Amino acid sequence: MKSFLGMLIASVLLTACSQSGDTVNVQDLNRQFIDAWNNKNADKITSLMADDVDFLQGNVHYKGKSEVSQKWVQATLPTLANLKTNVISSASDTRTAYEAGTFAVDVLTNLPDQPRAFGEGNFMLLWKKGDDGNWKLSYAQLEDLPVQAKN
Repeated sequence: MKSFLGMLIASVLLTACSQSGDTVNVQDLNRQFIDAWNNKNADKITSLMADDVDFLQGNVHYKGKSEVSQKWVQATLPTLANLKTNVISSASDTRTAYEAGTFAVDVLTNLPDQPRAFGEGNFMLLWKKGDDGNWKLSYAQLEDLPVQAKN
């Protein structure tokens, strides 16, 4: 009986160890991010970011969870809706995962005389696995085209 119990414990430990090195599903990570964005859930978006996250857009560079959350997420979230991505490239391994491609988003305005608009451009989201085993957004880069009026 002791030998069976020992083999069972060893089997469970070996299975757990072999699964800990598996790659992550980057599509699931990005879906969490996009869903949080479209639901205007700034707390969820921030919780997905690494403490040392970088955000780049043109010549803008924000560094660290606090600055990225304040200057990108909280400042931009109220002005955008219906974020959609079209993935062109993606990959993952046991420590990093990324997706890159194009995005489209509705641009909102509070002014009645302003036309509805949309924005589009390129994106890249890089995720890293932390020492605690949690995956966090480490790097986000957006290169957008000029906003266009919607017909």
